[in-house]
Amino acid sequence: MADHDETAAAIQPADWHALPDRARLPSMLTPMLPLAMPGLVGGFVLAGVSGLWFAPPVLGLAGAALGAWIGLKHHRHTFWRLDEDGLAVRRGRLWQRETRVPATRVQHLDIKRGPLQRQRNLATLIVHTAGTRHSSVSVPHLDADDAERLRDLLARQIDADDDA
Repeated sequence: MADHDETAAAIQPADWHALPDRARLPSMLTPMLPLAMPGLVGGFVLAGVSGLWFAPPVLGLAGAALGAWIGLKHHRHTFWRLDEDGLAVRRGRLWQRETRVPATRVQHLDIKRGPLQRQRNLATLIVHTAGTRHSSVSVPHLDADDAERLRDLLARQIDADDDA
């Protein structure tokens, strides 16, 4: 029981938590490649049509820079909160999207860590829910300790609901 109180005290319920600063780089790298590739392809097409040999690297770098900027914005405007009802994730600034996962809908929980996340002590929490539409919610680049605490607290809420 004392362990549960210490864990609950470590994550303040009803407070919105930002992603850690060390998650900035992985957040920026995530959209860079998907946006750099179309820039490269468009650059090669442009180079083939007009002979502009510098188009592929310029457009590829422009796509990568745009991806890094988008990733940085995602990092700055992603927040999570755990309360007695479940997990909430808020994303965005201009168009905010808040996803609420009631503890009663949680089926199981996964933690995923890529090499860059392991190096920076980060993890992605994946909450699988009942239903078919949007059947999982992921919170990328959480502090690894926070991800484990969230998983454990949500799992306890699931167990408490099952016992009731």
